[in-house]
Amino acid sequence: MVDIKVGLVGTGFIGPAHLEGLRRNNIHVVGLAEATPELAQAKARDLGIEKAYPSFEALLADPAITVVHLATPNYLHFPQAKAALLAGKHVICEKPLAMTTAESGELVKLAAEKHLVNAINFNLRFYPMAQQARSMIRSGELGDIFIIQGSYLQDWLYLATDWNWRLEPGFGGTLRAVADIGSHWLDLTTFISGLTIESVMADFKTFHPIRKKPSKPVETYTGKLLTPEDYIDQPIATEDYASILIHYGNGARGILTVSQVSAGRKNRLYFEIDASKASVAFDSEHNNDLWIGHRERPNELLMKDPSLVSPEARSTMSYPGGHNEGYPDTFKQLIHRVYAYIRKGDFQAETDFPTFKDGHYELQLCEAIEKSAHEARWVKVG
Repeated sequence: MVDIKVGLVGTGFIGPAHLEGLRRNNIHVVGLAEATPELAQAKARDLGIEKAYPSFEALLADPAITVVHLATPNYLHFPQAKAALLAGKHVICEKPLAMTTAESGELVKLAAEKHLVNAINFNLRFYPMAQQARSMIRSGELGDIFIIQGSYLQDWLYLATDWNWRLEPGFGGTLRAVADIGSHWLDLTTFISGLTIESVMADFKTFHPIRKKPSKPVETYTGKLLTPEDYIDQPIATEDYASILIHYGNGARGILTVSQVSAGRKNRLYFEIDASKASVAFDSEHNNDLWIGHRERPNELLMKDPSLVSPEARSTMSYPGGHNEGYPDTFKQLIHRVYAYIRKGDFQAETDFPTFKDGHYELQLCEAIEKSAHEARWVKVG
């Protein structure tokens, strides 16, 4: 039996989601590291974790730690993932994997050289009905893909007074909405369809070129109320909105809309895949349903039920029909696969979870999309 002990780095919005997924898989989280020793101590108490490391370096130096989860701001992913791999730790990293494809390519190479397990948290692949859509395409049930269309919409940056570190390129990168949520849509739809993206044409818009930055810290999605005196003007260089035309390798066409300023949309990912025999559509606000469209007979609404779906979809379900599974369950399912792979110990075997290679591919897409938006032209990927 492989003795697995985990160190968690970063405990903002997404770190506790990793922690919950780990605990639901009975995986021991030994300790955590944060930006300061004081914050680490406070978070360890709040989250019921036994050990608070004074620094990230101290966590890596602990020989008991075998796996590191990185849930830190984007600019830290590359140096922390690299340091963890060099320290001989398996790594599960939040997306984006790095700030550039040069950095992500280096991580892919290093992980392979070190024979260490590496995963990128494209957790949305593990919605059961997304897996069902993938199995229908792989079996030929839908036929040849014509069109992939959809959106990822949020409203958490709707107001000029809404603020988060992702708005600052030094912390989040020069892409924001596309890298933050558009990357999930792009990964999910390429995973489901099995298609690669050849070229893109993008249009960006920043609706709040000047935002009101709080002079005191605020956390993601907290919506804390501040007074006018608590804000300073901050110019914004990253996109609130993007529309992206896509050419796929098989000749299919696609279009994606990404927005973080769509009122009422808290976190809605939608896609529709139109093919030669049928269509399928998925809405993350109703993630236990899959719409199946037909020309010659009534449309269908397939509800999540292990007895009604493919083996691939069934493998991501823990509850019977009528018992909904949602966003936290996607973390549980991804973590289950990663740690089953670690326990088997054959790190040359094919993986059934997203790896650093997938994170590198998403950065290739993002760089092409950003170049297209700035140059107002079609850009080939990679």
